[in-house]
Amino acid sequence: MKVTYTKPFIIAALIVLADQLIKTWVRTNMYQGQEIHFLGDRGMLLYTLNNGMAFGWELGGEAGKLALTLFRIVAVAGIGYALVYLIRHKYHRGLTMNVALIFAGALGNIIDSTFYGVWFQNRPWFQGMVVDMFYFPIIQGHFPSWFPSWAGPGEEFKFFRPIFNLADAAISVGVIMILIYQNRYFKKQEEEISSPHSEVVEE
Repeated sequence: MKVTYTKPFIIAALIVLADQLIKTWVRTNMYQGQEIHFLGDRGMLLYTLNNGMAFGWELGGEAGKLALTLFRIVAVAGIGYALVYLIRHKYHRGLTMNVALIFAGALGNIIDSTFYGVWFQNRPWFQGMVVDMFYFPIIQGHFPSWFPSWAGPGEEFKFFRPIFNLADAAISVGVIMILIYQNRYFKKQEEEISSPHSEVVEE
């Protein structure tokens, strides 16, 4: 049977395209910090520039940013290779599609980190800031007085607090689905390895 690479890479390309179109719209139609509410106070677009990893995590300084961007490039190359390997060896389609989601998300944010600094932010190559915009503080309130001291009695809490983009969402969905369905995804390969029809050559 001929191995086809088309569908997973089409899915990945569409996610990267959609991610970049959303970021471009936000960058050209909103100012940093602006909010556009579409679910009241529970869901909104909030234009944010993220200097680090997914959901706002970051490494300090220009050296940390450069290291993070170079790591992302190496990681994307590795994920792309893994995706081709999974397709070529006919792994579970669900696994292949979820790796394609992770690949697309990582590539989408690499475009920001590598090029946006030069194109839009007056920064050097590999120092671009990632555009984030989706914010869903669905649950909001304050910690009760009996809550552990690290939270602080009366301190405000929000869920979900991080601001993210489509690329972050693609990575998260891909990773979560692989964790949930790992037994199903890898069952076929385990059965092939332990198949009673496999020949064992003894000297």
